[in-house]
Amino acid sequence: MASLKEVKERITSVNSTQQITKAMKMVSAAKMRRAQDRVIGMRPYANKLEAILDNVTAALGNDFSSPFVEAHDEVKSVLVIAVTSDRGLAGAFNSNITKEATRLIKEEYSSLDKAGRVEVLAIGSKGQDYFKRRDFELNSDFVDFFHNVTFEEARKSAEYAMDGYISGKFDKVIMVYNEFKNVATQIVRSKQFLPFSLDVVTESDGSNQEADYIFEPDKEEILSELIPKTLKINFYTHLLDSNAAEHGARMTAMDKATENAGELLNALKLDYNRSRQAAITNEILEIVGGAEALAGK
Repeated sequence: MASLKEVKERITSVNSTQQITKAMKMVSAAKMRRAQDRVIGMRPYANKLEAILDNVTAALGNDFSSPFVEAHDEVKSVLVIAVTSDRGLAGAFNSNITKEATRLIKEEYSSLDKAGRVEVLAIGSKGQDYFKRRDFELNSDFVDFFHNVTFEEARKSAEYAMDGYISGKFDKVIMVYNEFKNVATQIVRSKQFLPFSLDVVTESDGSNQEADYIFEPDKEEILSELIPKTLKINFYTHLLDSNAAEHGARMTAMDKATENAGELLNALKLDYNRSRQAAITNEILEIVGGAEALAGK
């Protein structure tokens, strides 16, 4: 059994840890609320922009083309964008992304991976470290992303993927990220970023929703601006989702750690009190035994 001094030192240590995890939980809660407000504010804009694009392309029918929409004849190279965080202590937040990205590469694109035709763009230092240790074909140009998530930083990453797709460097771009649902739930999403998929908006009876548009300037110029902007906004929205999910996961992890520390403290205090009580009982027995020995003389 551990001595009273050792148990007391453990109680002090666990108590300090509990104070740290409690503080981290509060910080994550404040950051999550701000990140959640940004996600909620961005989603309607992104959804409406995509709906406008769908309606415009539906009105045009097949009378338009875009290099971001047209699929390449053969998939010879793939870019996998894995969105992780810069910090840990967030439960399974990062490991879920790295597992899904690795599964995607090893199972769905194994032949391309063996040929060195799969590149990983890891956003977040945790993803960078994971894929670097495992010798994946890694792009390390985009680091320190989540200290301040801005559209400008998201635009640079999105343009790297978009330029690579247009030039033929990549034939498909897949994005793996955590979607924020609520504080306790983050959903791992694996979505095709390029080629961009256009869904025609339909009415409840299943018929296409048609609208008569007058284009000013011409439709080619509008679509050449609208499609890239939609892609960048979608990319930015996914990053905001991941950022809010990260803080939610960390808040949940720190809450559980604080709870576990409390349970451990109770067990240690009980152990300490039992040991102290046993020590006092032994001292009393020794005193009584000594007194009886003296009385017997």
